[in-house]
Amino acid sequence: MQHNSSTPRKDRTKMHFQQALIALTKEKGFHSVSVKDIVEYAKYNRSTFYIHYQDKFELADDLLYTNFNLLEESFEKPYRFKREVSTDLLDHSFFHIISSIYNNREFYDLINYVDTIPKLHTRFPQIILKMYQEKFEFKTINDLPVNMDYFKRYTAYGFYGLLAKWINTGFQTPQEELIKEIIMLTKTHMASVKYIGKH
Repeated sequence: MQHNSSTPRKDRTKMHFQQALIALTKEKGFHSVSVKDIVEYAKYNRSTFYIHYQDKFELADDLLYTNFNLLEESFEKPYRFKREVSTDLLDHSFFHIISSIYNNREFYDLINYVDTIPKLHTRFPQIILKMYQEKFEFKTINDLPVNMDYFKRYTAYGFYGLLAKWINTGFQTPQEELIKEIIMLTKTHMASVKYIGKH
């Protein structure tokens, strides 16, 4: 689907449809949600819906695209200014990803539901792994030689596990505390983080 052409009005309409899909998925499960339910909840008509989406599956794909695009941006943004950092110097300013997830918690809370947005449970950790594989290089403690592909997978899915637990528990842990714990864990196996993506 096309994500390029947008106007403030078009973006606002799509956001309303996305918000409706999130709320209805939590209420009755994704597979029970109809286009009729979505347009009624969002207070639009069906013709407006079909201007933007072919069906609820395309809407669901756009919902994932929108939120995971924001996630990627928040992940790499701090490193565009300081491309390599020792893990000893990490602080909350390198973890915009945490506030991004919290600010979009209505969406991320969907991982707690069984009949949820298709591909959500697989795409979320895959986005983190993709970022690690394509945008970052890591140095191990004492330059310990490791299979870096394994290392990135181990680290990415470990990070996802911490994020999933935070979401599963209703974001009870304050952001600062969560970041502090993540930094402490990072220091046990990483000496530095280097951003290799484009500015």
